[in-house]
Amino acid sequence: MPQHGPDEIGRLALKDGAAMIRLPGYAEIKAAHARIRPWIRKTPVIAIETDVTGVTDASVALKLEGLQRTGSFKARGAFNAMLTHPVPAAGVVAASGGNHGAAVAYAAMQLGHPATIFVPETAPRVKIERLTRYGATVHQVGQTYAQAFEAAQIQQTASGARMLHAYDDPDIIAGQGTAALEFMAESGGLDTVIIAVGGGGLIGGVIAALMEAGVKVVAVESTGTPTLARALEAGAPVTVAVSGVAADALGASRIGVYGLALAQAHLHGMILVEDDEIRATQRLLWDSLRVVAEPGGAAAFAALVTGRYRPAPGERVGVLVCGSNADLSKL
Repeated sequence: MPQHGPDEIGRLALKDGAAMIRLPGYAEIKAAHARIRPWIRKTPVIAIETDVTGVTDASVALKLEGLQRTGSFKARGAFNAMLTHPVPAAGVVAASGGNHGAAVAYAAMQLGHPATIFVPETAPRVKIERLTRYGATVHQVGQTYAQAFEAAQIQQTASGARMLHAYDDPDIIAGQGTAALEFMAESGGLDTVIIAVGGGGLIGGVIAALMEAGVKVVAVESTGTPTLARALEAGAPVTVAVSGVAADALGASRIGVYGLALAQAHLHGMILVEDDEIRATQRLLWDSLRVVAEPGGAAAFAALVTGRYRPAPGERVGVLVCGSNADLSKL
């Protein structure tokens, strides 16, 4: 995969229609962390034993972003977006498979803004209930994130609210990347970070945060949600039919242009895992560590415990468990 140095990444830009857009870099991630620190949790990092991972000659650490406010890393981006620019009186509107919507609703509630969230009709009940607890107006539209997003765009145009894209927004990406800064500091340093990918906001933020440190970033998707994998093959975003156990969190049908550009610049590897491997990893996390992870949150760890990612001797590997909004009846 193409690689660019840390000084070059901040200057990378890509064509989006007629406009040139600048990719967020380390400076933006660092500024975002200072901005959102009073509003988020510093989630724990735990070292994992060999009998859990099966990895015998490398060290493994998990960052438990499922313990973040609203149950996923998404709160970071939501707070950063609302604190970076003024929010209109009409508030904010977002489309989401569930986690982004919960983060936007929670951040809006804390900061005193109205929030309207559009989710697919397939969104898990546990995520809908959380949205309503945070005071958001919730609309269930269509069967996919793309259909919910189209409805959110119509609402945004009519109301004048600020649209907060789930992943294709530099403020959102910068917020998500703050998890990587914490991971490095809490772990004492990492050689590789393994990240699950949906629309590209988290992977983009992690790459922007860690390039300067020379850390390898490995992306993981389920075979039912290969949005980044197909875009990397095509060299551009492509529309992908998504399905499977992780589709509610990782099921963006088209990768974001920011996340793809950052991945093209500095992604070490791309791994696909099967639905049954994700389910088995959810169970492993609970049985061995008493960690609850939704399917999207377990996907990255699945790449390690299945042996699809094999660390080198002495490698320090970090895995971000990105969400815990699981349906416990299915766990």
